Amino acid sequence: MKVWLDGHLVDKQHAVVSVYDHGLLYGDGVFEGIRVYNGRIFKLASHLHRLEASAKAIHLTMHFTMREIEQAVRETVAANGFKDAYIRLVVTRGAGPLGLSPFVCPKPSTIVIVDKISLYPPEMYEHGMPVIVAKRPRIPIECLDPSIKSLNYLNNILAKVEAIEAGVHEAIMLNLDGQVAECTGDNIFFIRGSRIVTPPVSAGILNGVTRLFVMNDVAPACGIAVEERSIRLEDLFTADEVFLTGTAAEIIGVSAIDGEMIGEGKVGPTTRRMIAEFRARVAEGAPED
Repeated sequence: MKVWLDGHLVDKQHAVVSVYDHGLLYGDGVFEGIRVYNGRIFKLASHLHRLEASAKAIHLTMHFTMREIEQAVRETVAANGFKDAYIRLVVTRGAGPLGLSPFVCPKPSTIVIVDKISLYPPEMYEHGMPVIVAKRPRIPIECLDPSIKSLNYLNNILAKVEAIEAGVHEAIMLNLDGQVAECTGDNIFFIRGSRIVTPPVSAGILNGVTRLFVMNDVAPACGIAVEERSIRLEDLFTADEVFLTGTAAEIIGVSAIDGEMIGEGKVGPTTRRMIAEFRARVAEGAPED
């Protein structure tokens, strides 16, 4: 396995960063998770644009241009020989003296990992996935804007722990106003009748690349309208179907929330259509824009 580290492909066991790297010490850095389908890097341009925006938002000056990072991603995919894979692209603040100041780190570290990922059991894509509602709320936008895809995922991780302790794989997170925001690693949608509804960015969510692909490409291809509006938990419990989206998750149906069955307690027909449309599109020529 080869990892691209600061301009060089190195063996996995030699891909190391300093223990003084502020990405390790303080979670100071940004990242993207990206899919490869049949040799094509899904929405690479969109991911790179978000990486650049996240870096700018935390005042992180990257050492490589976006074009150089794009080439690094393609080089790493080719070096590992994967046709289907998951990419983790990371830019840390870099090594520096102890202390919170980000401006004492002279050079960030840029890392490209290409590997396999299986986020949820395959049978859950067929039968649906039970989830819970986390007691821990989502960090407010005013405290940490979720549009910044930072290395600090502790808010999400602690909600994920709630899910694991409840014996499920995912948890829905609410914002401080009690509105549905997103899950620990996925965006959320519900279906009622002929419409799909998802929380707006203002609810405190990451505007996921797969979320946008579903909204702008997959749903229209299925002849379904998508509405962004504030969502309460009762909207989910009374929905015909609920599904999640994410780079690693792709599209997965929700069968139950807090033990209460959603719809018929299985992946609904509209979600199945969406999954089929998504898979067909990425298999026959995943868009890289």
